[in-house]
Amino acid sequence: MPALPDGEPAPRDGSLPAAALRSLGERPFGVYVHVPFCATRCGYCDFNTYTPGELGTSASPQSWLEGLRRELDLAATVLGSVPRAETVFVGGGTPSLLGAQGLADVLAAVRDAFGLARGAEVTTEANPESTSPEFFAGLLEAGYTRVSLGMQSAVPHVLRVLDRVHTPGRPLAAAREALDAGFEHVNVDLIYGTPGERPEDLRASLEAVGEVIADGVDHVSAYALIVEDGTAMARKVRSGVIPAPDDDVLAGYYEMVDDYLTGCGFSWYEVSNWARSADAECRHNLGYWLGGDWWGAGPGAHSHVGGVRWWNVKHPARYAERLRAGDSPAAGRELLTDEDRYLERVMLELRLARGLPRDALDDAGRRAAEDAVRDGLLEPGEWAAGKAVLTRRGRLLADGVVRRLAG
Repeated sequence: MPALPDGEPAPRDGSLPAAALRSLGERPFGVYVHVPFCATRCGYCDFNTYTPGELGTSASPQSWLEGLRRELDLAATVLGSVPRAETVFVGGGTPSLLGAQGLADVLAAVRDAFGLARGAEVTTEANPESTSPEFFAGLLEAGYTRVSLGMQSAVPHVLRVLDRVHTPGRPLAAAREALDAGFEHVNVDLIYGTPGERPEDLRASLEAVGEVIADGVDHVSAYALIVEDGTAMARKVRSGVIPAPDDDVLAGYYEMVDDYLTGCGFSWYEVSNWARSADAECRHNLGYWLGGDWWGAGPGAHSHVGGVRWWNVKHPARYAERLRAGDSPAAGRELLTDEDRYLERVMLELRLARGLPRDALDDAGRRAAEDAVRDGLLEPGEWAAGKAVLTRRGRLLADGVVRRLAG
């Protein structure tokens, strides 16, 4: 798991500068809840998660939930005039291990601290093997409006390389169970570029996704496999047991994904995300990409309010101990400079199909964007209309385009 940034010390009481609070409520406000528990560890994953064997008796879902309630109460105190949450996203880890009642308790804690705005989007991630029709019915009754299912692949040998434990057909069954329960918004996640994945394997996964799109799934996220330092997969790549993902192969697979989903009537709205309509787009993640405010609760969770970013201690036991002592669980924080904000705005908004307004760029950035238009990386018509929007080739080279425009 990656180390936390250094940053500067965070106040023990969690207080924020007055300037950060001054414009609270002018931007979208969301709540992220991090569930740090997994039944097993996938070889490619470097998220802040723990299996029962790794935790032992040092922490439990109960101690984590008690800490979560304390942190959300702290958040309400720190923010003062508490904005109602427009979006809630429960991620992990494996939130579905908490069961429907556990996730209902999580949402109740968010409601008690912040309240929910009218029409709030409430999402939880779920692993297919820890779901059931009763689980989805319980989520809907609790107030969840959206479910995101980790499918990754429909091909057994690809799942084995990823150390995924579900059977290939289980994500499709889970998606249908969620739709049958009454969820209007269901997402499935894919990973492409796993070592040993062939074009026909990815095609099989896409065709499986197509089956549940026909049933009503309205959102797909597809991510190129990244081999993160410190993971079991990274050790296998380093020792030559499996090959590293090939950039050219990844680019071709991205185009396969984009072609297939476009053929299903979906549109890309962020480089790695496609939706059937604007209503199906993930509003919580749009809040991140558009520079909104959010409070991230849970071990290792990151937050941002008014140009201040902070992150919590990672271990669930330490997290719970800090909160039991009446202290903030924040491990450190940083105050974003104007230069930081400029870079992040370019980096995040350029990933969106709606694009980055031309007037958000400085003079050097506009000159670089004009060069990028000539190089086929930005849409010429959109640039003429006042926005920098990536072409498909630009999406494949998005990080490089950001570096050019941000200077």
